[in-house]
Amino acid sequence: MAQKPSIPKGTRDFSPLEMAKRNYIFNTIKDVFLLYGYQQIETPAMENLSTLMGKYGEEGDKLLFKMLNSGDYLKDAPAEMLESRDFLHLIPKISEKGLRYDLTVPFARYVVMHRNDIQFPFKRYQIQPVWRADRPQKGRYREFYQCDADVVGSDSLMNEVELVAMINEVFNRFGIRVVIKLNNRKILTGIAEVIGAPDKIIDITVAIDKIDKIGLDNVKAELIEKGLEQAAVDALEPLLTLDGNNEEKLTTLSQLLESSEMGMKGIEEMRFVLNQATALSLTSQVELDVSLARGLNYYTGTILEVKALDVEMGSISGGGRYDNLTGVFGLSGVSGVGISFGADRIYDVLNTLDLYPDDTLVSTKVLFINFGGEEAAQSLNSVMKLRANGVAAELYADEAKMKKQMAYANAKAIPFVAMIGENEIATNTITLKNMTTGEQQTISFEDVLEALK
Repeated sequence: MAQKPSIPKGTRDFSPLEMAKRNYIFNTIKDVFLLYGYQQIETPAMENLSTLMGKYGEEGDKLLFKMLNSGDYLKDAPAEMLESRDFLHLIPKISEKGLRYDLTVPFARYVVMHRNDIQFPFKRYQIQPVWRADRPQKGRYREFYQCDADVVGSDSLMNEVELVAMINEVFNRFGIRVVIKLNNRKILTGIAEVIGAPDKIIDITVAIDKIDKIGLDNVKAELIEKGLEQAAVDALEPLLTLDGNNEEKLTTLSQLLESSEMGMKGIEEMRFVLNQATALSLTSQVELDVSLARGLNYYTGTILEVKALDVEMGSISGGGRYDNLTGVFGLSGVSGVGISFGADRIYDVLNTLDLYPDDTLVSTKVLFINFGGEEAAQSLNSVMKLRANGVAAELYADEAKMKKQMAYANAKAIPFVAMIGENEIATNTITLKNMTTGEQQTISFEDVLEALK
C-alpha cells in the first residue's frame, strides 16, 4: 500500500493563488524597506547551536530545532547520558547545528563577521523563513517568514521614531488598521526595583509577556510560583493596568518610579519617541503599554508590538532595541534596534478582511486559444511579442476544445482571451475577449498591446 503523503505539523503548502497573496505582502514590505534606505542581506537557514543557544532565554532554547550531526551522531555520546536520558548535556554531543529561531541573532553574528566590510550605521533588511518548535495554533506556525529591518551602530532614538513611521507606512499600504504598542525595558527594570524584586526582572518580563494569552490573574500566580513575594506582586498590578492617554501614563510612571534612576531613564526615552511620533501625525494609533514586555532577553530599551484592530490575532509586528547583542560574539558597544513583520499573520489578517487589491491575483494577462497548425504558430508569435513588451501572456499548449481552454482561463482568473483563426490571419488582426464583461472586438496587434498595457 502506498504511503499517504503528509507534511510536518505547523508547516504549510502554498498554492499559486496563496503565493500571489504572499508575494504581495513581501513586495509591499520590501518596497517600504527600500524607501527608508535599508539594504538586503541573507543568512543560512542553519546556524551553529553555539550562536543560537542562550540568546532567547530558557523557553526560547527549548523551542530551537536542533539538527543531528551527520553520520554516526552517537559516537561521542557517553553511554551513561543515553541511559539516564540526560538530554540537556547530551544535545551538545550529538548536535552542533540548529535551524534559526529568528533573524536578529544571525544578523548580529553577520555584523561581527563582516564588520570590516560594512558602513555604520548599517541598515539592513531580511525576508527569510525561521523555525520554532512551538505548539501549532491559529496564527502560530513552526515554519514561518519574518520580514526584518534593523539598524546597528547608532544610539539615536530617531531610529525608533523612523521604525514607528515605517510600521505605519506598511500597514497603511495594506489597509489594515493597527495600534502600535510601545514600552521600554528600562521602565520594566525600574518597576522591578521599586517593587523590591530587581533580581527577578527576567521572571517578571517572561510572565507579563503572556498577559494577553493567560490573563492577569494567571500572570500573578506564575510570579508567585517564581518566588516573588505577594506584596511585590500586589505592587506590580497597578503598574500594569495604567489608565489615561500616553502623557498621563508617563506622568503617573514618573511619580511611581521616581526612586529608580533606570526607570526614569526609560521614561525619558519613551517620552521622546512618543512625542516625535505624535509630531509626524501618523494615521496609526500609538500607545504606551506598560504591560508590554517581549520575553526575549536581549532587549534593553524601546520595545514595540503591533496589533490589528479589526481581527482577533496575536501581534503582527514587533521589535525593540538591543544595546549589546553583538557583544556575545566579540564586538562590544554596537547598539541596534529593529522590527520584524510577521508575514504569516499579516497574510491571515488580509485574508480575513479581504484586503487584497484586485490585480494582486492576476498573473497571466491574456490567454491565446490554440486552434492548431498555422493559427497556433501565429498565436505563439504574438505571445512572444507581448512578453517582449512586458505583458504576461500564454498560449494554451494543447489543441483542445474551446470550452476546455476557456475553463482554463477562468480557473486562472485570466482577464483576457485572444483568438487568431483563419479570418484573423487573413486580415492580420486578433480577436480579443474581455472575460469580465464578455465584450469582444477584432483589432490590430498594436491595439491589443495598448489595451493590455
